[in-house]
Amino acid sequence: MIINQENLLQADEIKDQLKKEVVDESRIKIGSLVFSNFLKYYQLCRSAVNEVSTRLDNLNTDFQLRYEHNPINRIDERIKNIHSLMHKVARKGIPKDLDMINRRIHDIAGVRVIVNYIDDVYLVRDALLAQSDIKLIRTRDYIKHPKDNGYRSLHLVVSVPVFQTDGKKIALVEVQIRTMGMDMWASLDEKMHYQAVKNSQAGVHAPELEKYAGELNSIERDMQTIFTELGETD
Repeated sequence: MIINQENLLQADEIKDQLKKEVVDESRIKIGSLVFSNFLKYYQLCRSAVNEVSTRLDNLNTDFQLRYEHNPINRIDERIKNIHSLMHKVARKGIPKDLDMINRRIHDIAGVRVIVNYIDDVYLVRDALLAQSDIKLIRTRDYIKHPKDNGYRSLHLVVSVPVFQTDGKKIALVEVQIRTMGMDMWASLDEKMHYQAVKNSQAGVHAPELEKYAGELNSIERDMQTIFTELGETD
């Protein structure tokens, strides 16, 4: 299994990004956000991502030992950069207050879990949520209820304990669980939307991509059936 750290910012990187969003650099503030508190919060988010990834890695190993099956193919870790966060804060009209941001924005810390089969999505979800100190805050199942454009993925927001030098803290992590096929489709969809900004022709592929989402889902369900039947004959 591969664990990719897409955007786990170091303290200096957070500081540099933060300064780009500051009007009065001498105060090192964004609204009422004092830099030192903001830095501590981002470090908490980073630790929470590491905590969730470690638990998922341990679960994957345990599945292999018990059932000779690794449901998880890859884990991607990421932290939302400061510019993206502040853009989202402004777009949603959220006060620049750390408590309000913590309450309203739940995807600063993110873990994407790429699994092999559709049933593995729910297998991993159940195993993660079975841990007594991980609490489910919110779930959005875009596999059972795809978005209009064909997007499929299971989104969870969970709270996880993080132990620091001054005691236990609770942080929120968004966990996205999807198959390799769903991830390939989502990557192409994201690229298409990015290219649409620069290339007006990119949008013409949207109907094709929506059609392929359904075809991919059909193929993955057929592969799930084969995998399940092979397991029943062992």
